Amino acid sequence: MDLPIKLGQFLKLANLVESGGEAKELIATGEVAVNGEVVTSRGFSLDDGDEVSLPGHTITVTGTGAGDDDDYFDERTANDDFDPEKWRNL
Repeated sequence: MDLPIKLGQFLKLANLVESGGEAKELIATGEVAVNGEVVTSRGFSLDDGDEVSLPGHTITVTGTGAGDDDDYFDERTANDDFDPEKWRNL
C-alpha cells in the first residue's frame, strides 16, 4: 500500500468496513481513533506506524511511501528454495 493514505480509504482497504458510506458514518460519529485520538475527517492522512482503532479492532498502518523502493522484491536475486514448478499446478 502506498502511503500516505486517507483514513476512509484505509478502512475499506483493511476490510474494516464494507463501503465508503459505512466508513463515512463511522468516522463522522466519532467511532474511529488514530493513535488514540478521535478523528472525524475521512481525508485524515495516515502514515506508516499509525494505529487506527474502531470498536472491536485496532490495526497498525504499514506500507511504503511514495518512491520508497526499500521493500522491492527481485526474484532474480532472491536467496531461497522456492520452486515455482512445484506449486504451479496445486
